[in-house]
Amino acid sequence: MPVAVDRTRAMTAADAQSSPAKAPQDIPSAGTAQPALNPRKRKKIKAKEAEDAEEVWSWKSLTDSSASRVPPVFTKDGSYFFSATGPSVKIHSVATGEVVSTLTPPPTSVSDASGSSLQSDVVTAAILNPHNPFQLITGSLDGYIRIWDFLDASLLQTINISQPIFHLTAHEKFRDYVFVAAARPTKKKTSKANVTTGEDNVAVLRVSLKPTVATAGAPVQISSEVIGVGKTRLTTGLAISPSGAWLVATAGHKAYVCRTADLKAGFTKFVSPERLTCLAFHPSEEYFATGDATGCIRLWYCLNESIAVKTPGVEKTAQTTTLHWHAHAVSSLAFTPNGAYLLSGGEEAVLVIWQLHTGKKEYVPRVGSPIVHIALLNNSGEEEYLLGLADASFVFVRASTLKIARSISRIKLDPAISHDRPSTSTAVPLAVHSLSSTLILPSSHPSSLQTFSPSTSRLLSELEVSPSNRVSRRDEKPLQPARVERVVLSDSGDWMATVDSREADESFRAEVYMKIWQWDRKAGFWILNTRIDRPHGLKKITGVAFRPCARTQDDLLLATTGEDGNIKTWRIRSVKTKSEGVEEFWVARSTLRFRTETPSDVSWSPDGSLLAVSVGSHVAVYDPDTNALCQVLTCPECASVSSAQFVGSSGRYMVISGSRDVLLWDLVLQSLRWHYRSQTSLEHPVVHPIEDQFVVMERIPPSTNVESPSTRVLVFHPLSSFPAATRTLPFHLRSVILVPPSGFFPTDTAGFTLVGITDTWSVVVFGDDVQVPEEEGASAQGITRDAAVGKRTLFHDIFGASAFADLATAPSTSAAAATSLAPWKGKEGAQAFDAPAHLVPPLETLFDAVMDGFLATRPDDADKQEEQEHEEEMDVDEDGETPARPLTGGAQLDRVVDRQEMNAFVEVFIQSAIKAPPSSRPPPPPVPQVNGIHKPNGVPPHINGVRPAPSTPASTSKSKPKPNGATPNGVTYPPSQPAPSESDASPAVKAGKKRKKSLG
Repeated sequence: MPVAVDRTRAMTAADAQSSPAKAPQDIPSAGTAQPALNPRKRKKIKAKEAEDAEEVWSWKSLTDSSASRVPPVFTKDGSYFFSATGPSVKIHSVATGEVVSTLTPPPTSVSDASGSSLQSDVVTAAILNPHNPFQLITGSLDGYIRIWDFLDASLLQTINISQPIFHLTAHEKFRDYVFVAAARPTKKKTSKANVTTGEDNVAVLRVSLKPTVATAGAPVQISSEVIGVGKTRLTTGLAISPSGAWLVATAGHKAYVCRTADLKAGFTKFVSPERLTCLAFHPSEEYFATGDATGCIRLWYCLNESIAVKTPGVEKTAQTTTLHWHAHAVSSLAFTPNGAYLLSGGEEAVLVIWQLHTGKKEYVPRVGSPIVHIALLNNSGEEEYLLGLADASFVFVRASTLKIARSISRIKLDPAISHDRPSTSTAVPLAVHSLSSTLILPSSHPSSLQTFSPSTSRLLSELEVSPSNRVSRRDEKPLQPARVERVVLSDSGDWMATVDSREADESFRAEVYMKIWQWDRKAGFWILNTRIDRPHGLKKITGVAFRPCARTQDDLLLATTGEDGNIKTWRIRSVKTKSEGVEEFWVARSTLRFRTETPSDVSWSPDGSLLAVSVGSHVAVYDPDTNALCQVLTCPECASVSSAQFVGSSGRYMVISGSRDVLLWDLVLQSLRWHYRSQTSLEHPVVHPIEDQFVVMERIPPSTNVESPSTRVLVFHPLSSFPAATRTLPFHLRSVILVPPSGFFPTDTAGFTLVGITDTWSVVVFGDDVQVPEEEGASAQGITRDAAVGKRTLFHDIFGASAFADLATAPSTSAAAATSLAPWKGKEGAQAFDAPAHLVPPLETLFDAVMDGFLATRPDDADKQEEQEHEEEMDVDEDGETPARPLTGGAQLDRVVDRQEMNAFVEVFIQSAIKAPPSSRPPPPPVPQVNGIHKPNGVPPHINGVRPAPSTPASTSKSKPKPNGATPNGVTYPPSQPAPSESDASPAVKAGKKRKKSLG
């Protein structure tokens, strides 16, 4: 329970200073000489210095904020596909999914004062050049048509039409021409209830790719011919029929059709009952398909001669066929190359395959996110569907099995497609995991978290904190799943606490869960340890924090605050199981309250000895071990304290922030050091873990509709209320966290390195001299043939991968040539047999070289000496008993094959294996069989490296033969030959007679 507070300890800011702090004030440290300048003049000078020092902080985006509106485009051979992200076009490898190159145009777009692009250079259309499959044509909102050579990653031509481009198409029938849907200067003015909309009016143009004579050599050229085809509303599709005879555009509730042979006649309008959302042409027949906002798909059969008869002011209706399954708007359509099937996708995250001649359909459900684009790939006869999803990821679906084959994804954050975006005041989960050097970020689905590695720019895993059915909305009201609001990690990185909640509606009651996860170091994943239902009742949790510097597991505590007014601490409890194991889980340890105030935040001192809770206009400091109230800091200048954090590694100072106020307290002197008041709203301060400094972020609203929002970052030190440095960022932030100085980015330990999530759901890293490792393929790089990973076929399994290697880059022409250059030795010779069978050289050329490499050559005198001993041993017939010689302790000699034996083996190999001997051919001459029992260099006989023990006639006579011809003395006989009789004298005599018998 809280203890009584002494009045002398519960000091206010007015007691700490003689006068209220209406303006920023400096309180110099003890022993510092006062300057001779007037204090008011000195403030003006410092303010001017801080304003002059304001500069843009270095920052870099780690991901794309949302999915592109441009469908992916495959190269002609199907090895790569293009995806537009902002002003750039990324080239992905189909086999690996990696980005191999990025086409980025030169900075020609207009930028605002802060240096950020006004989204005027975003790529909105991309197609392959129909006359050159190695060129890519793109159109963007800045009015530029760019032609790229993607093999060399070079920009070939730039044409300016001075109008934002929304769609672009071309056909091989029209050489050096493209058709574009460009915005007109006027906006749509007719609307219901006299409410004007910002929808653009569009003009469809035919633009020549040949520049004018005056701009032929300029970097930005002007088209020599621009012909207007017609005017439409904001287009949702623009395409040319496969024959090149028809040009079709969809916009609003109409389909606009024009004959390409007579562009001056303009468009013929066909009315649709619903707003059209997408367009696709049949690959061989003269009709097209559209999708609308209600989920209907229509096949239009209006491309005939009746279009030539036009009635002014009359809009036509066409003969159509309707296909309906989708409950919401159809976002993309695509025909298969043979024209037998139509693919459709939308918000339901289900790919629908329609069989056109029967009307039957098949489904690929739960692809992970709403489908935005569909593209088809036909590579080596196997068809695949590439789905561009709303979370900026790609999924390949195999046509033969209708199952997901692989996926390509990075950070996926933007929830605007399937769910409502949370307000800017809603907490966004963001944390740093030190053990794996990863970032824990929110996912596109509100109930999940994702783990991202900044060093490799890879999305490692996705954690579903609150399991939910990812289904689309009912009617027009979106489903509200559970939303992860907070995530915090312990210092060791072994524990993580998450808070997820769902608001009540007419069908469900409110839910609040706190879940504590344990890191599995072996599996590298989070495992749910404890789930706590309603830790603060039905009220929201306002603060969660682990105790730092916990020496033992018993010292580790978790503190939470809620809108119910309670301050709770949680601890680990260990219980022995029946299997003599130990089970750990979290339980409530204590509950506190501070008057009737509602706590808003909780934090720990750097050493974990103090717990600070923000309650109303006060900050209560507790001893966590005894739950005793140590100190209360009252701040009348700040009506509602939003956060209170300890500054520096010692924790002597505490920075308290409100909506527009920042106060710094000295806990040792129990006094207010200074007070800073901002003219705009403030974010929570971020404290440096080592140095005595912190940053405060001011949200600067845009002064005009054209100007983008920005953030001013103020760096403070405890000794002065004047910012030591001022930086700016060209965006607003939802959540910010400090990154450790080591393990993530190569930065200065004395500076700041921060990671934040912007209001547009981009993940950015910013700070002092931030150096982010460059992602592979992030720059423009040429594409070579070797960059593509070939698909494995049956021929690779039969002949080996080396059979399909490029011989131009091979280090040697053939294995036979290598044998003539260098002898085969040891393992080098064995590597020759790793090649396919048809590439292995003839055995006659390999055998001698390989065997010489494996076997050592004996000197000539040793061979002669061995032959003499061998002959003497063969001629002697021992009739008497030969006592066994004593075993010597020298090193055992390995068996050495002489030249004569090797020549005999080669002759047998040539006669038997290479050349089949005729039936009339006499048998080969007898080859002396060496069974290892002879005594080279006076070494006692042994078999297979095992020396026989001494034997006597008595022991020999008692020994009995064993099965398979094995005898106790270690001499092995073939099973077909009987063992010698017991009357034989000794093993040596038996061995000698056996040798003479075998030699004849």
